[in-house]
Amino acid sequence: MKILLVNPPHLSIGSRMPREHLPPLGLLSIGGPLLDAGHEVSLLDADYHNHPIQKVVEEIGLAKPDLILLGHSGSTSAQPIINEITALVRQQNKNIRIIIGGVFPTYHWNEILENNPQIDFIVCGEGEATILKLVAALEDNLTVETIRGIAFRLNNVPVKTQPAENIQNLDEFRVGWELMKGYHYTYWGKRKAVVIQFSRGCPYPCTYCGQSLFWKKWRHRNPQLLADEMEMLHKKYGIQVFNFADENPSSNPKAWKAFLEALVAKNLKLILVGSIRADNIVRDADFLHLYKKAGFERFLLGIENYDEMVLEKIKKAGTISKDKEAIQLLRKHNILSMATYVVGFGDEKSKDFYNSLRQLLSYDPDQVQLLYVTPHKWTPYFEDVKEKEIILEDQRKWDYKHQVIKTNYLKPWMVILYVKLIELIMQTRPSTLIRLFFHKDARLRSAMRWYTRIGRRVWFWELYQFFFVTKLTTEKVKMKDFWK
Repeated sequence: MKILLVNPPHLSIGSRMPREHLPPLGLLSIGGPLLDAGHEVSLLDADYHNHPIQKVVEEIGLAKPDLILLGHSGSTSAQPIINEITALVRQQNKNIRIIIGGVFPTYHWNEILENNPQIDFIVCGEGEATILKLVAALEDNLTVETIRGIAFRLNNVPVKTQPAENIQNLDEFRVGWELMKGYHYTYWGKRKAVVIQFSRGCPYPCTYCGQSLFWKKWRHRNPQLLADEMEMLHKKYGIQVFNFADENPSSNPKAWKAFLEALVAKNLKLILVGSIRADNIVRDADFLHLYKKAGFERFLLGIENYDEMVLEKIKKAGTISKDKEAIQLLRKHNILSMATYVVGFGDEKSKDFYNSLRQLLSYDPDQVQLLYVTPHKWTPYFEDVKEKEIILEDQRKWDYKHQVIKTNYLKPWMVILYVKLIELIMQTRPSTLIRLFFHKDARLRSAMRWYTRIGRRVWFWELYQFFFVTKLTTEKVKMKDFWK
């Protein structure tokens, strides 16, 4: 069958502000198995080009596919855009089959199918094995009711089959890297880059995060095979930067160390970036030199909050002392630390922002990023906030960079000013500026300057968007009613 993978245009800061783009790993991951099954597969990355919606529809029409498969890593904020694109596609082509997937559709399958008659199927959960079975059934005009892990309409009523089993061997299905042809994906300062995964899932039960629910079980790639794949990407495609999409790649220290050693042995001179738990950095103190030798230049650390009681409530399973120690250990090994801090877990007052700033200053990370809590209906955290009011009904902006939950003590304009002030202080404090201009590692100086340039654009852009573009709701809308 002729299949078109569509990465929809996205409004988020990550898509629009860096002026660089990474390939859509999720779509490439289902593209590889489809190619190997003999299907004609191509990629339309409308997010890369920032195509207007009508342009996306035109491109789909010109491609004349039998099936279109749509998905985006920011699935919550991307869903309204997908709805709009697919509705217009259906108007032009009554016979095309439309399939979507991702975290948000997996949990909101019923309302999506009820409100979007143009969408034929939703792949729920991991997609590689499920999409092969679904496409094969559609190609041969077979019933789909026995296929696990999909949602569709049966007699005009949305139904969902039994969940598909986890993929036990992550090396069973390959990523369709050849689908990147025609796109110049870059990151970290215009260097050729891809997103890659060592593992899927997370064993930690943080209440605000749905990753442990979506992936169900933490699993990892074969360390040597992944190192071989990265070598192939470096030599065949010229990839220099690998951005790890893992929620927590080092959950199994033995397997993670084996991967680092396999990569170090190849001596490829790569740049690696990713996210990791602070307590795992502390745990791995004895072999952090392997992190650096493998090529890691920055880790994102989820600090989340200054209050130990809040951390316990959201089951973060971290401690302030280990957060600080992790940053110090990374600096010792010449690896940058980015501390992410989440606003909205409590009902903040001015003193809470002051305490947050004090804590971040004491951590002394190389970079900082403040986010807003964005409650998802499928997470345990939703039960804690379902009675709270929201101030932003535009789902396209539920991207962690816009305030969603109303605070009782501070107006939204006060919240954003506090957030931007903290960012300003953190990024202009003397220790940061000294590292920015005089760090002994030239590659890290370059990386910090690259991030600072983006951060400067984002800082002004967020203020402009809030005061002149974003429309906050004036009605009382509770979280539970918004998702009803």
